[in-house]
Amino acid sequence: MISDLRRLVGSLFHVGIPGPELDAALRATLADLQVGGVILFRRNVESREQLLRLTAAIHALPSRPLVSIDHEGGRVMRLGEPFTHFPPAAVVGHSGDPAMAEQVGSAMAAELASAGIDLCFAPVLDVHSNPANPVIGDRSFGSDPHVVAAFGVALMRGLLAGGVLCCGKHFPGHGDTATDSHFELPVVHKTRAELDQIELVPFRAAIAAGLPMVMSAHVVYPALDREQPSTLSRLILGDLLRRELGFAGVVASDDLDMRANTNHQPPGAAAIASLKAGVDLLLVCQNFDNATAAIAGVEAAVASGELALQRVEEAAGRIARLRNQPRPRPQACELPNLGHRALAERLRRLA
Repeated sequence: MISDLRRLVGSLFHVGIPGPELDAALRATLADLQVGGVILFRRNVESREQLLRLTAAIHALPSRPLVSIDHEGGRVMRLGEPFTHFPPAAVVGHSGDPAMAEQVGSAMAAELASAGIDLCFAPVLDVHSNPANPVIGDRSFGSDPHVVAAFGVALMRGLLAGGVLCCGKHFPGHGDTATDSHFELPVVHKTRAELDQIELVPFRAAIAAGLPMVMSAHVVYPALDREQPSTLSRLILGDLLRRELGFAGVVASDDLDMRANTNHQPPGAAAIASLKAGVDLLLVCQNFDNATAAIAGVEAAVASGELALQRVEEAAGRIARLRNQPRPRPQACELPNLGHRALAERLRRLA
């Protein structure tokens, strides 16, 4: 029998799955874990018809998981034909017209919702302030923080209007890193004043415009916290994001399977530390065994008193409010969509 604690803890996790189908064993394991979400990658998608079967099977699990995806356009694109491949954010920003970003968000939402996808981990709110950055680059709308703010808010509005939840990333800013947090832990040596003038500008704007979710960065900012990266920092997630910036929505971790974390501690320990720091939604994307261990670790930490039950209930409550907020119903969306492809091509011509 599944306990109330397992339901509570499981609801905090979005996990990656190995392949394009839920076989009986995987279905049973996901049902036992009571996961709050499943995040999709290219390994999970073979065709539109297969994707529809997969998202329907995920939604039919007892915990009614959300289906999430990274869908930015450019090189961060998990869906192939017949879905529209939009150009990267830098190309959209180069258009000079935030209304085009809103159109892109609306088009993305229509296609994602038609495939049973509930949550898109976009917009990228990082400012491209370091040409040597190996992970952000053209994923950013540009090098001007006010441009990034305007286009990020516009994309957010398009996604939400189309019935797809969204998430601004990577707080408080991944645009000035010189290393890739998928492989090591970056450090950004900017002063607090510089962070205020550049990195925080888009996040302030998006929060003021109603951003429902923020993803933390696996990056150390000594001006904000001398020791801990954002994902593990009460100073950054509590003092700065919650109290100073007034963010009341869901805080998501970046993938706890990334080496910026796993080089220092296993995902289970990282999940517990992230929750203590103020993260609500935990992503464990690449290794399903790690996800299973992380859920068990958090459950054991609550049972032993190492992690306060109140903190887990608070996180679960924020996620539940996000899940339950009214969303526009998905509209029929023809794929391939000639209008969406024309928009993508128009943006490429403006680049």
